[in-house]
Amino acid sequence: MNLDKNWFSEINPQFGVAFSLQIKEKLHEEQTQYQKISIYDTTDFGKLMTIDDLFMVTDRDNFLYHEMMSHIALFTHPNPRHVVIIGGGDCGTLREVLRHPTVEQATQVEIDERVTRLSEHYFPSLCESNHDPRANLLFDDGIQWMADAPDQSIDVIIIDSTDPVGPAEGLFNLAFYRQCRRVLREDGILVQQTESPLLHLPLLQSVHQAMRAAEFKNTRTFQFPLCTYPSGWWTGTMAGNGDLTQFRVEAAQNKTFATQYYNTEIHQASFALPNFMQQAFS
Repeated sequence: MNLDKNWFSEINPQFGVAFSLQIKEKLHEEQTQYQKISIYDTTDFGKLMTIDDLFMVTDRDNFLYHEMMSHIALFTHPNPRHVVIIGGGDCGTLREVLRHPTVEQATQVEIDERVTRLSEHYFPSLCESNHDPRANLLFDDGIQWMADAPDQSIDVIIIDSTDPVGPAEGLFNLAFYRQCRRVLREDGILVQQTESPLLHLPLLQSVHQAMRAAEFKNTRTFQFPLCTYPSGWWTGTMAGNGDLTQFRVEAAQNKTFATQYYNTEIHQASFALPNFMQQAFS
């Protein structure tokens, strides 16, 4: 992190890259039991939340992440009724999930309540569905919650986590995916944010391998831009036993809510991967 001359910079020396936003002022900072959370007001990206000095969410580009992490999986599932979000404390993914009329309950399991409470204050538009009667906000360990969940009780699991270090490290391994496989119904879908294909390709490979080892028959990675995350290029990876190449096209075309990024063409195009990724996952 570098705050020199009113710029916040996330520096990744292991990759030789950095990204900066110009800030007007720091609005809040606190150290919770789990992590340091900071809120800034930027000149051009609205409010910015960082966790342990890493970009987490901005007003300007969060729609890219939240829409892709929710609508790809929910329109791929034939009838998503019960959804669980592990992490997702800024509540943007929860908001997008609850736009789907088929969803009867969406449970968000976030380990650090302060992420949500600060989001409610500084990012109120992301939290506009927090009081939806279908929303169930829990502040607990997502790994333990999944271990305790009943067999075949969930349709879609969304792992909306921070990077695979600290509290989120246990969300990227075979043991956790096995629990997800147990909890999902037979046509259930797991989707996880899987970092940058340019910088984190070994992680992506290990996720595919672990998901398959957990007895998911199919895995599939999609891509999207996200300029405030390292390299500006991000991915999500789905796992399931159904055909992940098909989705409810008519429902997506005639969706009852507006999106800024997601549409049926984006859904299809996001799975067109460059050769180096295809080779890595083969």
